[in-house]
Amino acid sequence: MARKRTEGQAERQFATKLIHFNRAIDSTTGASSTPIYQASTFHQEALDDQQEFDYTRSGNPTRQALEDYIAVLEGGTRGFAFASGMAAISAAAMLLSSGDHIICTEDVYGGTYRLLSTIMTRMNVETTFVDMTDLDKVKAALKPNTKAVFMETPSNPTLKITDIGAITAWAKQHDLLTLLDNTFMTPYHQRPIEHGVDIVLHSATKFLGGHSDVTAGLAVVANDSLGLRMKQLQNGLGTILGVSDSWLLMRGMKTLKTRMDAHEKSALRLAEWLTEHPEVETVYYPGLPGHPGRAIHEKQSLGYGAVVSFDVGSGERAKKVLSKVEIPLVAVSLGAVESILSYPAMMSHAAMPREVRLERGITDGLIRYSVGLESIEDLIADLEHALSFDE
Repeated sequence: MARKRTEGQAERQFATKLIHFNRAIDSTTGASSTPIYQASTFHQEALDDQQEFDYTRSGNPTRQALEDYIAVLEGGTRGFAFASGMAAISAAAMLLSSGDHIICTEDVYGGTYRLLSTIMTRMNVETTFVDMTDLDKVKAALKPNTKAVFMETPSNPTLKITDIGAITAWAKQHDLLTLLDNTFMTPYHQRPIEHGVDIVLHSATKFLGGHSDVTAGLAVVANDSLGLRMKQLQNGLGTILGVSDSWLLMRGMKTLKTRMDAHEKSALRLAEWLTEHPEVETVYYPGLPGHPGRAIHEKQSLGYGAVVSFDVGSGERAKKVLSKVEIPLVAVSLGAVESILSYPAMMSHAAMPREVRLERGITDGLIRYSVGLESIEDLIADLEHALSFDE
């Protein structure tokens, strides 16, 4: 017998929702794992009676289970799974039309910056990048053709905090679409739709997947009208997530809370240790008492996350650290069970011109540390050795 969703399920705690989401149990067989429907097309029983699935680009039971899953976690009306985080962001950007204008977080992820500054400009969509920690600067960027506000909080990689509620309240006064990249916080720590955001976006490759083994993007909309428009774009662009990757992502998401709790505990210890290290000039982490956006972050988020950025003063010193560490991967990406150390100037923000990076605090000495699930004592000892520049 198929198990039906009850009203009580909506009130369950986040940890329970992660495991017992709708479609978690297969309604046909009772399988405890969502089946992988490895099919490109579906037989039509009756041409006059439209069925839920007809062609996998338009919809697939495995991908649908994932899309329903993220919608429940984010508190939205509908979810969409894409081939990558940038595919999700690009689809959302396609909601805009020629002649429109976007206001965007200035120290946004490099891939988003590249999309908005080199691709959307060819579509005659312009972007103004502003410091979203200052609401007055956001307001000053408004133009007659402004149609959307794109937020990333905490920002990547300097972890600046945007007041989500203040931005969305102002945006609604001007009938602006609001989008937010929630990759760093995940719906466990931060649910932007509850603060008025229209579309939430994820590089699910990161913390949601959590194991460096799947590339995926997710989008969640706040209302049915946006859901219809996003569905048209997903189907029309065809940048869907494959069914095997959809299954793999769901498997990773089930342990999200446990992983994030452990990540954060270690990240806070690492950040506190770095603030005392003589070779480190600046540490960026919203859980530190001196972080300028901490009070706002705590108002809208339940945790501080697992990403710590720190500046060692120069590109030469940063490269020495990256060459000496032994435990973290030195790699593009973040949010995995293994720690990942990356160099924004040459990795995540390589598409951003150097002068633009420096204006936004993304210096040549900046290193981003995604804290994994290894022993924090081992991670600190490893980094202590890497920061010994006299050796």
